[in-house]
Amino acid sequence: MAALHDLTALEQGAAIRNHEVSPVELVEHYLARIDRIGDDVGAFVTVTGELALHQARLAESRLSGPDAAGPESLPVLFGVPTAVKDLNQTAGVRTTFGSATSAEFVPDVSDEVVLRLEAAGMVSLGKTNAPEFGSPCYTEPDVAPPARTPFDLERMAGGSSGGAAAAVAAGLVPAAQGSDGGGSIRIPASCCGLFGLKPSRGRISAGPVYGDPVGLGTSGPLARTVRDAAAMLDVMAGPAVGDPYWAPPLPDGETFLGWCDREPGPLRVARFSTPVIAAADLDPECLRAYDDATRLLLGLGHDVEEIDVPIAPEAVTTFETCWSVLTALAPVPAGTEHLLRPLTRWLQERGRAVSGPEFGLAVGEMRRVAAQALARLAPYDAVLTPTLAQPPLKVGEIRDDADPLRDFENQKRFTPYTSAWNLTGMPAASLPLHMTPDGLPVGVMLAGRPAQEHRLLSLCAQVEAAAPWHDRRPACW
Repeated sequence: MAALHDLTALEQGAAIRNHEVSPVELVEHYLARIDRIGDDVGAFVTVTGELALHQARLAESRLSGPDAAGPESLPVLFGVPTAVKDLNQTAGVRTTFGSATSAEFVPDVSDEVVLRLEAAGMVSLGKTNAPEFGSPCYTEPDVAPPARTPFDLERMAGGSSGGAAAAVAAGLVPAAQGSDGGGSIRIPASCCGLFGLKPSRGRISAGPVYGDPVGLGTSGPLARTVRDAAAMLDVMAGPAVGDPYWAPPLPDGETFLGWCDREPGPLRVARFSTPVIAAADLDPECLRAYDDATRLLLGLGHDVEEIDVPIAPEAVTTFETCWSVLTALAPVPAGTEHLLRPLTRWLQERGRAVSGPEFGLAVGEMRRVAAQALARLAPYDAVLTPTLAQPPLKVGEIRDDADPLRDFENQKRFTPYTSAWNLTGMPAASLPLHMTPDGLPVGVMLAGRPAQEHRLLSLCAQVEAAAPWHDRRPACW
């Protein structure tokens, strides 16, 4: 019989509804695994074992007794364990934002996305590791051990959802919530051999804080399968009252999970491998993954066309201006500034040097650049690029506390593709299609039309069926 963590999130949900396994059994199983290998991969900042068991017992109470809910009335992920990124507020649970400045902060409210997970009956096992305020593409904070890819513990899990990816890839939760403002779901998905989806702008509420006035960031799922990620997107999606903008919902009766079982039909796919935000050298294994994905799409009946980079080079400076201002908006308690990491201090100083009118002009320019890119891509149903320029690097290889500018440039060369789709607001996913000869995961990225995650998921599910990756597991599994 398969171990419980061998089951997908959807299989675990089905087993719970059919009374084949209980939520408490699942939580206890995963807590034991976290206790054994959680620190090895740097997955969690805070483990909430007692709270998780309490939530699991409450879930069990809905499954038994005279007033028990029928299996058909329960959400498909009811009772399934998950985890919340430590950038997202959780009422009564320590939330550090990856920073020593907030090491003991306990919020009074939960972010809307956390409430959605709870409403669906998912059970959080704790807060996953993230870098300071989610800024770097590596996860090496002062409040927790570095997040490492379970496929090679000397190498990075990526960032900023590095803890979430490490947790899923190591079998510590079946799926996890992450967030992505410049690639922070897709980067760790590539490093850890997972499927990671950045949804469209406005698909998932950013309430109640709304801390990103630019519209770059969004929550999204990290999972081992496309269908698990789609089911989790169904849980998280939808506006909250007061949201400034939102993506149009699916028609009544449709789900993102349901779209994974639809054939996408022949699609027109654009592709490019020229780096967007830096003069990066593309590792041969990343190029091989990209070319193999092209052949796979062609074999599935899609038309794949080479195009030029659709985003103007001058957009990079504008993006960096907005990114630095967003970092300057991070909640740093008075008197704790000396605890900030050198990179954060450097970005905040850069952001504070931008005047209000300059920031407004930069946001407007980003809108214009995005509109131009969307117009160029309008003839295509999807866009294929590498996810990263390199396989996962050694822990500490990118970070440079002595020279934050060099650190920032290192990050750009490692991740020269992902932020393009945060700028346009398009949905984008990293698919774990490739492994290097020495066993390191390498993702490829597919972006879809704005607000059409359903069609992108249909395509990704088709690709997964043609080239399955679900049984590819690290040694610690």
